[in-house]
Amino acid sequence: MAAKIKIHLADDHQVLLDGLTNLLQTVPNFEIAGTSTDGTMVYQDVLQNNASILVLDISMPGKDGIAVLKEFKENESACKIIILSSYDDLKIIKEVMKLGAKGYLTKKCAGENIIEAIQTVNDNQEYFSAAVQQKIFDSFREKDPKINQNTYTENQFLSPREIEILQLIALEYSGTEIAEKLYISAHTVETHRKNIMKKLNIKSIIGLVKYALKNNLINP
Repeated sequence: MAAKIKIHLADDHQVLLDGLTNLLQTVPNFEIAGTSTDGTMVYQDVLQNNASILVLDISMPGKDGIAVLKEFKENESACKIIILSSYDDLKIIKEVMKLGAKGYLTKKCAGENIIEAIQTVNDNQEYFSAAVQQKIFDSFREKDPKINQNTYTENQFLSPREIEILQLIALEYSGTEIAEKLYISAHTVETHRKNIMKKLNIKSIIGLVKYALKNNLINP
């Protein structure tokens, strides 16, 4: 039997907490470890209940979501954090990514995406809802016109994040440059690169470039 995924929910709206709790409890291997309605208590609550996933609102009383993220980062917590917010502002998205958030989705799509987001992040991958992915993508596409937006989400083998990284590799960005552009660590970039090459059965960077060109992921 698969181990339970312990989840802590933090939001100042009790109705939303109740709705999310009811939804997530329908998943057999999900366990609601606890909830918080005030940002000042989130870190201590998670420390006590040992949740592995935190679903966190940005607009919390006492201590907002940004401050809570900083607290987890400063204490090197192993808890993986998914931001669930009413906002899809690019500035906020970039800031929480820098602070180590593993996922971001807006409340308007929470019912559709929250289960998938938790499962994805629990598997040590990142999860960003489609609208958030597009905002991140557009933010650097403006500087990189060779990136082909039309095939951004169409590849059946790779995740949207892997497509982003493959496109940048094909455009000769270094691992460090990709990490800075996508607000992830160089180690994460390298992990994605290895996974991409394994999925596509490609042995070299040149092979990745050829694949990107052949599949219209970049424009010549």
